[in-house]
Amino acid sequence: MSLEINIEKDLGTFKLKTSFNNSSGSLGFLGESGSGKSMCLKCIAGLETPDKGKIVINDKILFDSEKKINLPPQERKIGYLFQNYALFPNMTIEENLSIALKNLSKQEKKKLCNEYIEKFHLTGLNKRYPWQLSGGQQQRVALARALITSPEILLLDEPFSALDHHLRHNMEKELVNTLKDFNGDIIFVTHDIEECYRVCSNILVFNKGIALNKRDKNALFNFPQSLTEAKLTGCNNISKAKKISDKKVYAIDWGYELLLNDEVPENIGYIGIRSHNILVSEDNSSDNVFTFKVSDILDNPFDITVSLSSPISTGNINIKLKKENFTLKIGSIIKLTFPKEHIFFF
Repeated sequence: MSLEINIEKDLGTFKLKTSFNNSSGSLGFLGESGSGKSMCLKCIAGLETPDKGKIVINDKILFDSEKKINLPPQERKIGYLFQNYALFPNMTIEENLSIALKNLSKQEKKKLCNEYIEKFHLTGLNKRYPWQLSGGQQQRVALARALITSPEILLLDEPFSALDHHLRHNMEKELVNTLKDFNGDIIFVTHDIEECYRVCSNILVFNKGIALNKRDKNALFNFPQSLTEAKLTGCNNISKAKKISDKKVYAIDWGYELLLNDEVPENIGYIGIRSHNILVSEDNSSDNVFTFKVSDILDNPFDITVSLSSPISTGNINIKLKKENFTLKIGSIIKLTFPKEHIFFF
């Protein structure tokens, strides 16, 4: 399976510009609302037309502005799970599945529908209407309809956004198990970083219509390559930086010099470290031990977020600590260690 996308579309408020290849596995589109993720899906599916570019799946051209090729959605062999499921409210579950099937006899359609109804744990609900189903059941029907035509690529547009937290987690596990047998490409759109990490093997970050480089999910989270990637993957501890020597930088916002494991490029702009990698320490003999002052304390259900300010600059640091034996107060002075192996820069 292979997918090649290189398209542009002027949307007025911003310009969608996307270029990537995907040879196998699940690819996540991660970005803020309005960053172009869903519009890119619609262009792939044929629901929107790019201004220029090319879309190719398994060497089959779906769209090519230069060659004047633009296949209609029904000829693209694409399954699409919409954010709101888009089930027909005046049709039964069986009818919602059957309408996706073409060039089959009535008996063949009924047999295939029954197979998918059983496969997606919807047995006994054939004659019910969407409004008679739970949110999870509606999603199963929508996914069954997307897969019943044996598509070459499956597009999932924020499939869990309409579900409550408990059902969302269960449906995520169910979706992952269901898609293990799917041999095509999967594109999963979300703005939930943890969800994207669990479901996808590679991630493409969108920023104001621009798709950045496709990244392995572990590389993206451990070593983001831009301010957008760092922020979208949940890093709050970022400082402007200036090179001092081959492996030392000055963190402008924190007011401290930090030692790094890797050589610092001349054009370094920022450094960062994730909250869970910062250590509370009294060992001044280690590298990168600095003094901070507690400026705010936020009590979460299972841990405590502590905001700390630098005594020699204006920047803040956030860390998470366990509730057990927590004794810090606003104004407390503590020392923090920034392990070299967990500091990233770009």
